[in-house]
Amino acid sequence: MRKIAGILALTVAVFVATAAIQPNFVSAYNLQNLVRWTSLFGVLSLAAMFVIVTGGIDLSIGSVVCLVGCVLAWLLDRGWSTGAALAAAAALSVLIGLAHGLLITRWSIQPFVVTLCGLLIYRGLARWLTADQTLGFGSAHDGLRRLATGKVLLPFQSGGFALPTPFFVLLFLAAASAVVLHLTTGGRSLLALGRNEEAARFSGIRTHRLTVLAYVACAALSGLGGVLFALDCNSVQPASMGNFYELYAIAAAVLGGCSLRGGEASVLGTVLGAAVMRILYNAINLLQIPTQLEFAIIGTVLLLGVMADEGVRRIGRRMAARHQNA
Repeated sequence: MRKIAGILALTVAVFVATAAIQPNFVSAYNLQNLVRWTSLFGVLSLAAMFVIVTGGIDLSIGSVVCLVGCVLAWLLDRGWSTGAALAAAAALSVLIGLAHGLLITRWSIQPFVVTLCGLLIYRGLARWLTADQTLGFGSAHDGLRRLATGKVLLPFQSGGFALPTPFFVLLFLAAASAVVLHLTTGGRSLLALGRNEEAARFSGIRTHRLTVLAYVACAALSGLGGVLFALDCNSVQPASMGNFYELYAIAAAVLGGCSLRGGEASVLGTVLGAAVMRILYNAINLLQIPTQLEFAIIGTVLLLGVMADEGVRRIGRRMAARHQNA
């Protein structure tokens, strides 16, 4: 709860400071875009959360976003029905996660190496499939695009602000993730796996199966993110789509309370972490800070988050040692 309170305070502080300096920050148009982009990146942050909780990492999230988005556009361009194209994109995402999980558990290859190779492979396949050309959806799939571009005006809303459809997608996924992690045996076993894999195995937990499922969940959510990003932009550019998105996802998860050592996760904190990252990005643009500093700011925020996590752990160990000595 302290971590959630901390990330919530940081979110509010950055929001208020930016609004005070640049009043356009709280305009209906800007807030609507901010919620939409936070929701899209929030889906990827939840994906990263599932592998980080096991003590693993996935560096291929951005490339999976690119490949799935390109495959969807490529299939629709060749006359596939919407349902068949979406099913193929979903199947591809699951197969990618399954491949990651099996390579890590059966072949004992480090997650860093597996997903780094995936980052290169999936980007290369996307560029080969599309001949490095931009693919668009045109106006023939406007109904499908409402998944990413639709807006819902609630009865009490006014002033031109409406909640984007991806917000409700993120809301559903966050609720489902919270239920799975904290209210099911599988979720508690996943947390136990991240804390101590050997102890979890001796306790009868099928650690290999859980690890595979975690990477499948990560790839499936990344694929969903790829579909939403592609539909939002109405086109896919294989050379640039999804570039560095894994950094945003990992940074949001770590800021939200997920320990890179595994065994700790907070769905609410992860969503708030995604919000902080997008608010920072939006502030950089509105305050006319050089965009070249974007990654420097993200890296600094991520480093501070990891340092804070380590600091909290050290304080916890000292307090526990004092309690035992007393």
